[in-house]
Amino acid sequence: MSPPLLKLGAVLSTMAMISNWMSQTLPSLVGLNTTRITTSDTLTQISPKEGWQVYSSAQDPDGRCICTVVAPEQNLCSRDAKSRQLRQLLEKVQNMSQSIEVLNLRTQRDFQYVLKMETQMKGLKAKFRQIEDDRKTLMTKHFQELKEKMDELLPLIPVLEQYKTDAKLITQFKEEIRNLSTVLTGIQEEIGAYDYEELHQRVVNLETRLRDCMKKLTCGKLMKITGPITVKISGTRFGAWMTDPLASEKNNRVWYMDSYTNNKIVREYKSMADFVSGAESRTYNLPFKWAGTNHVVYNGSLYFNKYQSNIIIKYSFDTGRVLAQRSLEYAGFHNVYPYTWGGFSDIDLMADEIGLWAVYATNQNAGNIVISQLNQDTLEVLKSWSTGYPKRSAGESFMICGTLYVTNSHLTGAKVYYSYSTKTSTYEYTDIPFHNQYFHISMLDYNARDRALYAWNNGHQVLFNVTLFHIIKTEDDT
Repeated sequence: MSPPLLKLGAVLSTMAMISNWMSQTLPSLVGLNTTRITTSDTLTQISPKEGWQVYSSAQDPDGRCICTVVAPEQNLCSRDAKSRQLRQLLEKVQNMSQSIEVLNLRTQRDFQYVLKMETQMKGLKAKFRQIEDDRKTLMTKHFQELKEKMDELLPLIPVLEQYKTDAKLITQFKEEIRNLSTVLTGIQEEIGAYDYEELHQRVVNLETRLRDCMKKLTCGKLMKITGPITVKISGTRFGAWMTDPLASEKNNRVWYMDSYTNNKIVREYKSMADFVSGAESRTYNLPFKWAGTNHVVYNGSLYFNKYQSNIIIKYSFDTGRVLAQRSLEYAGFHNVYPYTWGGFSDIDLMADEIGLWAVYATNQNAGNIVISQLNQDTLEVLKSWSTGYPKRSAGESFMICGTLYVTNSHLTGAKVYYSYSTKTSTYEYTDIPFHNQYFHISMLDYNARDRALYAWNNGHQVLFNVTLFHIIKTEDDT
């Protein structure tokens, strides 16, 4: 039992004892019954009429007992038995009154303590009830969370089954590798050190021959386009990004030109990783605004079409100066002969394994595509080819090994459907599909070093891989 309850029990027990004592003793003390009191060995009988009488009793607001006592007539001598009895009675009543007062104070104090404890217990009861309600709510919430977790895990069961199957295959592979290693160890012991060196030399010779063979794979015919690989999402719907196909393997700078007009800012990134993270290394403010999105970086310089003109600009990143500029004779500009999507894409500059090219249209060729090979230093036209394909009906186009490939890249089901070979001056219709994932390609250029197509697809910078068909000529071929 807690201390407050012990105190309450003690108070109630004490009050019961006093009540019992008062019921038995007080009547005799105040003369409500006939009592024999021994005084000086003499018995004196006192009747109720002669002694003290309780006239009335009540309880005050604080719980204390109040008695009204009728005193007897004062006609007795002070030395008689009734006087002594009165004095004794007064003393006992005073003692009892003091005891009751002390008891009352203790009772009031304990009662206040009990009230305080009752308030605290009610508060605790409310808290326990709240905790119980919260516990039910939390259990319901946790149960729902566990159920959702189980629903998420259920689809993993077939995956786990597959993992178990894969684990068996891996065990088989490990056993086969162990057996193969044993066989190879035996073969190595049989061959000996001298023969091993001879085999190693044969491998080195084979690697050299493969490298020589790869050098002959500089050109080929486009067979397949796969992808795209989304590198980054940035900029407006239209723009261009590129790397330098003639840069060294350690030089992986990326250039970024947002929008097709009203802009002169070129952003440079030291690597593809910096481009993805947005860690810009340098900014170039060109002397002229560009037109379209068909720019190209070639051998450390930027080639672009000057806004509202058919002038080609060569700008050096190293010196920050214009190295050359030349008008492309008869070339249409400012949306006279753009690609299907518009955007001032009249003049398309591009590069491949052979060199620098310009693709455009003229009135003299009835708006059909003209291909011109350019001198990278002076921008002179070295040679031109007139095709019969209308420029305004074409999507983006690109050059690979001297062949122009024309797409309908503005459509969802994009494909390469026309090609023109500058080597044979002939064309053919093709059917090479590729995925226009973001529905609007405004830039598509081939990079000979990466063997990939760089594209700007509706604010997404993406890469396509290309597959080329190569014909390898041997020394015996004439």
